Amino acid sequence: MSLKNLLVSLSTVFILAACSDSSQDELNSLVSKSTYELKDLKNVEYKIIKEGRNFSVEGLEDKVIIFDIFATWCPPCRAAAPNLSTLQKNYKNEIKIIGILIEEDKSNTYVQRFVDTYGAEYSISNAPDNHDLARAVAATTDVGQGFPIPLMVMFYKGKYINHYIGAVPEEMIEMDIKKAMGK
Repeated sequence: MSLKNLLVSLSTVFILAACSDSSQDELNSLVSKSTYELKDLKNVEYKIIKEGRNFSVEGLEDKVIIFDIFATWCPPCRAAAPNLSTLQKNYKNEIKIIGILIEEDKSNTYVQRFVDTYGAEYSISNAPDNHDLARAVAATTDVGQGFPIPLMVMFYKGKYINHYIGAVPEEMIEMDIKKAMGK
């Protein structure tokens, strides 16, 4: 390859690299981020640890973790809330459900009304890290960054188990909980 061709090739690479899409840069930063700090409505703090495509919650490594990515205005999200509450109650020592609200600028009082109205009796986070965590968790499912909600993603001992889109029957999730725990 001549020096001229080499310079043209290198210039093209630098130009393309300099014109990278900011959304790609955002996605790359999400992929490289390894911890997320969340606080639920009861002020319980959670440190979420991301290792590759796996997620765990500090102090809850032995539990099945279900991240429920939702919005308060979403009818299927509302329908899923009582089912998730029942699972949290029935498996209180084996699982932890963490709702990740993806709406911006909602007060905790507003979110508490959602909890009271739809029976969402599990941890719900209304934290600044929610959007980043939701996008990173969704990336483990390959549903894309324009993912549908509710999106529930299950991990056990940090490893991805399954995900669910929409309001799914409680029994489906329960089967996967039991399977993950070897029951």
